[in-house]
Amino acid sequence: MRLPRSLQTRLGLSIGLVLSILWLLAAAITAVIVRAEMDEVFDSSLRETAERILPLAVTDIIARDDEGVTQRLAPIREHDELFTYVVRDPEDRILLQSHAADPAVFPTWDGPGFRQTATHRLYNDAAIQGTIRITVAEPLAHRAAVAREIQLGLGLPLLIVLPVALAAIALAVRTSLGSLRRFRAVLEARSARDLSLVPTDELPSEIDPLAATLNSLLARLREAFEAERSFATNAAHELRTPLAGAIAQAQRLQSETSDSAARARAADIETTLKRLTRLAERLMQLARAEGGQLRLNQIVDLRIVARLVVEDIARTGAPGRIALTLPEKPVMSDLDPDAFGILCRNLVENAVRHGSEASPVEVSLAPDGKLIVANEGPVLPRDALAHLTARFERAGATTDGSGLGLAIVSAIADRIESPLILRSPRPGASSGFEASVHLPIARADQPMLPLEAPR
Repeated sequence: MRLPRSLQTRLGLSIGLVLSILWLLAAAITAVIVRAEMDEVFDSSLRETAERILPLAVTDIIARDDEGVTQRLAPIREHDELFTYVVRDPEDRILLQSHAADPAVFPTWDGPGFRQTATHRLYNDAAIQGTIRITVAEPLAHRAAVAREIQLGLGLPLLIVLPVALAAIALAVRTSLGSLRRFRAVLEARSARDLSLVPTDELPSEIDPLAATLNSLLARLREAFEAERSFATNAAHELRTPLAGAIAQAQRLQSETSDSAARARAADIETTLKRLTRLAERLMQLARAEGGQLRLNQIVDLRIVARLVVEDIARTGAPGRIALTLPEKPVMSDLDPDAFGILCRNLVENAVRHGSEASPVEVSLAPDGKLIVANEGPVLPRDALAHLTARFERAGATTDGSGLGLAIVSAIADRIESPLILRSPRPGASSGFEASVHLPIARADQPMLPLEAPR
């Protein structure tokens, strides 16, 4: 038989079972003790009855005129006679008997004291040098009936007490395990990226080592992830200066050389170095998306951030290609404006890079915080669409870009618990591509954050 997996059920069943067995044993031992005490009381009553009746019987028999005559005492009123008796002489002739006495029940006299047959408990006594003998009998069925009544009296309350006790045990166990349920609820409510220590103040001492082990594991995982993110950030940051210097050298080589072949080779080097620079920036953004705090205690109008990002992209690389639609009222959110700027920039740059140059890139921010970036272009296969958020995944082998833009957006979307939704073709169209994400909307009572241009 398999035990239930629930600790609460196991404790309740085990405690209830042990308590039930102990109570039943206690009731059985009590019944045995009570039965022994009851036999002593009944034996005492049997002996006392014989000792009280014998002197009266002796007086009555001596006062008789006729010897050897059996006299049966008539009852004063009808009643059940539990004790019956006979008074006999040495020849075993019955001189006196109670009205309900059955002579067949009484065995031959064999001396004073207690005797027992298959049906009765007997007590013998004698007077006048053993010439007048009395035997008092009590049916064993009477004692058995009294014993059953006592056992029922002990057992019936258990039928009420046991269920109440089991319910009380279940309630006590459930209350005692309340801290474990709250601990489980805290763990279930955590996101996959939350590696902070778990509070263990309310946990029982038996669970403390398990919680301490869990916190130690979370700390080691957090340190490992922090080391990975720190390495990516530091590597990308350290690459900026040498890459900028190499780009400057390539540009200087182009301006100083008169050899067309050397100038073309220097231009290729510059292009490659700029691609490496963009990759380093994307790695820094990915580290920021995965490791930084994305939700703040202050709010900002997302319209301002979206406008700044779109104007910067349009000015530097896509003049006239972006159509921005913003609501009239502010879209207030506690999302870090830097994180929103990274998200918005990657979506718009991805649309500009991969969209058709003949059609504008449509960027819209709804009052409920839904950001939609759409562009015209060929329909992407479903399999390719499902893998676009993977790192270093590109829509095509010849596509320019680092392959990290949508991965960064997906990381930020996961951190704010709002999945990135990719569609191709665009809703209501037969072609194109659309990316959308719901941004968190803040409460009206949160303080405003002074806004700076997103980095």
